[in-house]
Amino acid sequence: MLLRHTPKEIKDREALTVNPAKTCQPIGAMYAALGIHGCLPHSHGSQGCCAYHRSALTRHYKEPVMAGTSSFTEGSSVFGGQSNLLAAIETIFTIYDPQVIAVHSTCLSETIGDDLPQIIAKAQADGKIPEGKHVIYANTPSYVGSHVTGYSTMVKNMAMSFAENTGRKNEMINLVCGWVEPSDMREIKRIAGLLDAPVILFPDTSDVLDTPQNGKFRFYPKGGVTIDELKLTGDAKHTLALGKFCSEAAAKELDARCNIPYTQLDLPIGLRATDRFIMSLAETAGVAIPAELTDERGRMVDIITDMQQYFYGKRVALWGDPDNLIPLVEFLVDIDMKPVYVVSGTPGKYFEKRIHEIADASVPDLKVKNGPQADMFLMHQWIKNEPVDILLGNTYGKYIARDEDIPFVRMGFPILDRIGHSYFPQVGYRGGMHLLKSILDALLDRKDRDAPEESFELVM
Repeated sequence: MLLRHTPKEIKDREALTVNPAKTCQPIGAMYAALGIHGCLPHSHGSQGCCAYHRSALTRHYKEPVMAGTSSFTEGSSVFGGQSNLLAAIETIFTIYDPQVIAVHSTCLSETIGDDLPQIIAKAQADGKIPEGKHVIYANTPSYVGSHVTGYSTMVKNMAMSFAENTGRKNEMINLVCGWVEPSDMREIKRIAGLLDAPVILFPDTSDVLDTPQNGKFRFYPKGGVTIDELKLTGDAKHTLALGKFCSEAAAKELDARCNIPYTQLDLPIGLRATDRFIMSLAETAGVAIPAELTDERGRMVDIITDMQQYFYGKRVALWGDPDNLIPLVEFLVDIDMKPVYVVSGTPGKYFEKRIHEIADASVPDLKVKNGPQADMFLMHQWIKNEPVDILLGNTYGKYIARDEDIPFVRMGFPILDRIGHSYFPQVGYRGGMHLLKSILDALLDRKDRDAPEESFELVM
């Protein structure tokens, strides 16, 4: 089979990563930038880097991803890319007329030491940035962190570049959103609407990477947080940061620059994380929780109650982004599943600490690792030594699923071989019901497949 040479014997590795459970910073920065209305991301590096970043997002979202590139040549790699970026800024504003150019660096431009703030300041001084237009930046070398780190840096720089503190507080609540799907961002806004809570969600890729097919091509889709909305974030009364790894940096920036207090929450994935989000938003907005949300919660609990016998005791291996895995592990524990193996390629000591806090009491054989050597190779070795009942993670788990004959539910980034993740949320109570259905379908399909004739039941 595809991974038949993976050994069961696990050895410590200090300098080797095999099939990492992450991708590079610029992809995260590009995705975050697409959450601004009228924004054109720009990759300051070679054409090949930009092509990879665009293709990674395009294959996941099945939507065209527009971006510019500084198109480094050998000369740029030696003498610096300032002239390339200055020419690119002028050309992009002249031909493509975006509201914002969001520049992110690459390994090459970071290694040679290009100073993005200085180059952008020169572009402004030289009159290459038209009145009312903006250029923001994020330093995102691929040899540090992960796509999650790049997303966080770009979102922080959105707050740094646009938030205006006029001294006159408004009633808005900032929702700094971690890396989730456009469908999830739409669901978060729907929940806020049901609460009648005035929010500014940023970034916001809904109606950008899930646009309807209406026969017309729009270079800049209708979605995304607007510049005017981002400016208002500096006068908001509070910030809710959803997902520590992706959103806390921006929340701290708003607090430091504009004196806006913030609350750090998990992404609202699963029952308790959604409860915490809704209660925090309702309390901050000073509103009551409507019956519609209470009913949605009840339906989700009803699914758990009705089907608990199929969840109980099932061993789970999962991998992906830390902000997604933390509430997901909590959710699995809540429904009596056993998340025994947890892997994330994104570094950060908080991750392992938080997972152990959630799962240690319920999962005595828990194994968790993140950072450079936390990869799919290690995950496969763990599974070879002690098998699991189901896999949860991105597309790269399909090789393990096939080789070890394990049911597999796709979630996270990237998903390259299935559709639906952009359109069906996994946050909130509705998203939780969708996630429960996906897990149940995988488990019950396997139960049907393996059942002897006398146990092949019509009603589960």
